Amino acid sequence: MMEHQPQKSFWKRRGLKLPGSVVPSYSTTAEDDKPSKTDVIGARYTYNSLVTFHDASLKPVMLPSQYPAVNSATVAQQQQQTGSKSTDKHSSKKNHARSTSTQKSFNAFLKDTNDEWSDDIHEPGKQPREATADASTDHTAALEKASKAVEAVLSATPMPVNPPPQPIRKKKSTNPNGIKDHVQDILLDPTLSLKWNDLEVARDPLRSKKFNEVLSVSNVDLVALRSLSWSGIPEEMRMMAWQLLLGYLPCNSARREITLARKRKEYSDSVTATYARGIAGLDQALWHQIHIDIPRTNPGIPLYQYEATQLCLERILYQWAIRHPASGYVQGINDLVTPIFEVFLSAYIDEDPEQYDVGKLDKDILGVIEADSFWCLSKLLDGIQDNYTFAQPGIQRQILTLKELVTRIDARLAQHLQNEGIEFIQFAFRWMNCLLMRELPLMSTIRMWDTYLAEGSSEGFSEFHVYVCAAFLVKWSNQLQKLDFQGVMIFLQQLPTQGWQEKDVELLLSEAYMWKTLFHNAPNHLK
Repeated sequence: MMEHQPQKSFWKRRGLKLPGSVVPSYSTTAEDDKPSKTDVIGARYTYNSLVTFHDASLKPVMLPSQYPAVNSATVAQQQQQTGSKSTDKHSSKKNHARSTSTQKSFNAFLKDTNDEWSDDIHEPGKQPREATADASTDHTAALEKASKAVEAVLSATPMPVNPPPQPIRKKKSTNPNGIKDHVQDILLDPTLSLKWNDLEVARDPLRSKKFNEVLSVSNVDLVALRSLSWSGIPEEMRMMAWQLLLGYLPCNSARREITLARKRKEYSDSVTATYARGIAGLDQALWHQIHIDIPRTNPGIPLYQYEATQLCLERILYQWAIRHPASGYVQGINDLVTPIFEVFLSAYIDEDPEQYDVGKLDKDILGVIEADSFWCLSKLLDGIQDNYTFAQPGIQRQILTLKELVTRIDARLAQHLQNEGIEFIQFAFRWMNCLLMRELPLMSTIRMWDTYLAEGSSEGFSEFHVYVCAAFLVKWSNQLQKLDFQGVMIFLQQLPTQGWQEKDVELLLSEAYMWKTLFHNAPNHLK
């Protein structure tokens, strides 16, 4: 009987990972088992991470998306082989070992990772947790030292002591649920609400008047709308402007009512068919991943903690995933739907949307917000879908461009990151995957998306976003150059942007536009 050798625990074997970190893929031979050229492969975004390290002596771990399909005959053969080698079922369950076969289903991968979270499993040849107390103490001390360094840098970073709160819109409607009085007009065609806007009490009356002139014509001029939107869109006109810029709302006013009714019915019918058998009739692996990600979306904003909101987002993401099998659902897409949902909600109510419980809305209104959010999310992702397909080539291209930009813009910062052994993918993956949504307040993201949509939904969220990330990283250059590897990674995880206002975002966008003007049409300058 072959003695069972306990395997290295899942989290110990792979180490703690940075958000968006990847596992190098090594090519090995029988003569030389040392890692050779490192190929960066796309990875699904993970949240539970801080510091990256890889043990070169370990075999590379394949991503779930890289597992080849397994037919039933292969599965049966593997089960027979496993059964012949196992003599103790109880021991097999307790010390579950990862299969060495590369032909392995995603469910098997999940079973391995789930079974290996037990602290009873320890590395072969090493003592249990008590014997490794010294190593743990050293690691904790290193983290504490890095944290203190970050605190010192943060304390020297100028920040508003008491940043002014975002203005909360006062309730104007006579409806007890805070719904606007002319909501029926908005449901038919969002531009019909223009006649109800009081431009004199707007935040910027002159600017609102210009938007009103562009949006109120029978055929909207998208060139003029983009030109105005680059510097920000008035809140009361943002929903209709976004829908026009994304290509969801027709520019011709005569086509809007029938087009919106048709698209909303199509989404409603699709949801009804998908959920005909309830949750049990869904793809359980897909639904489960979305279901556990939704509560983690914007946890500090009450709107996204209400059950009605979470159910809406869950249906939107599930419908998008089953309609796009090439990419499916990827963690991070759940963040991208929230600015759209919040902007559309704010068009129907006169209360602060971030504090609002959408369960108070009429089902027809909530259904319209959900359907419109789905179609606009689809339009947005259509332009950046290669960010979420296998190996995520779009994100890899963006990170490479970002590295070239920063090297050209701030050579000292780029050299410091290189000296500390920091790869751009270790922190920039999340910036590209989530479009900086986890680094900025949600209202700042919404303002930034005004400019992205003005640049063009595809170009803005892919090309221009790289220049924004470059300006964003260089902004913290002085602080980052004072920190070591762990300090840099901790600092980039807790950037002091909580008090950012619209002017901070506009300054960032202006710097990004400057870099784009210099380098976008002259790629040789980056070499």
